[in-house]
Amino acid sequence: MCRGLLLNHYLKHDGKVSVESVRAFRFQAPKIRDALAYLGKYGVDSKTRGDAQCMATYEMENFEFLFGMVIWYELLNAINIVSKILQTEDMHIDVAIQELEKLISSVQNYRENGFDTALIRAKEIASEMGIEAEFREKRTIQKKKHFDESDNEEEVTQSALESFKVGYFFYIIDQSLSSLQSRFEQFKKYEEDFGLLFKLEKLKSADDESLMKFCMNLEELFKDGDVSDIIGGELFYEFGYLKGSIPKEAKKAVDVLSYLKQMDGCYPNAWIAYKLLLTIHVTVACAERSFLKLKLIKSYLRSIMSQDRLNGLAMLSIEKDLAEKLEYSCLIDTFVVKNARRVVFQ
Repeated sequence: MCRGLLLNHYLKHDGKVSVESVRAFRFQAPKIRDALAYLGKYGVDSKTRGDAQCMATYEMENFEFLFGMVIWYELLNAINIVSKILQTEDMHIDVAIQELEKLISSVQNYRENGFDTALIRAKEIASEMGIEAEFREKRTIQKKKHFDESDNEEEVTQSALESFKVGYFFYIIDQSLSSLQSRFEQFKKYEEDFGLLFKLEKLKSADDESLMKFCMNLEELFKDGDVSDIIGGELFYEFGYLKGSIPKEAKKAVDVLSYLKQMDGCYPNAWIAYKLLLTIHVTVACAERSFLKLKLIKSYLRSIMSQDRLNGLAMLSIEKDLAEKLEYSCLIDTFVVKNARRVVFQ
């Protein structure tokens, strides 16, 4: 828990794992230890004092803990930067795939070359804090030999540093790589299905055979029974015309969709293909923010709120920027007209 709190508090968002950010983190380590020691003496309750004193004495004074903090800091910093990029409103799948490929490559490179660099930085932090930069030797457990094992078999022993590298550093890096590759493998499937639509250069450079195959695959992809939203043969001819008619300033898929919208139904299949591509969510950040907002709206005091009222308040809260631009006078007039109750007297 201590590692997570410290990392969340001192994680930087400057776009890269820079020497300045690591140096700033290094200077904060002694202050963190002093703050924990102060909390251990003057904490509110006994549990807080005990936990703070334990972390200040047995965690912050441990070189292995400081080394682990440096590793987690550099790893989570890179992941957090890419996560922030993916949550931007105008993020597209092709850009997300490129960022994830860069992240995976960076983590793989850190696995190969990051251990020695992190060790140097951890030793600098330990030197400033007055801590010996050495690992605590653990007691070796003697393995009981069976009757059929010979006594001259040599047992392979590892140093404390090598054991930390294999059992801790490689383990968390490999787990991170496995999670990244499995969590975002669906993006690779999107790249296979919509590859030519990501950039206009890919569409223009495709030959007729590959373009026809791509169009037929899209037809099969969006087919429900005998009905498909896209007709592959017609899409092939539409792309043939689009190659020479799209303006030069159109570079991204959203630019092509804007051009197709201006053409007002001249390219129906291409319009559907690009619209399906651009409606695919890169992350679920918007949905998560909506659920967090829902918890704030429907509190304990509003537990008997009707579903219609809850939907309306949630929509106003989520679309706050759009709601502030509305003209309330027109809305009030419309509401009065719809809800006017007049009794005709004879």
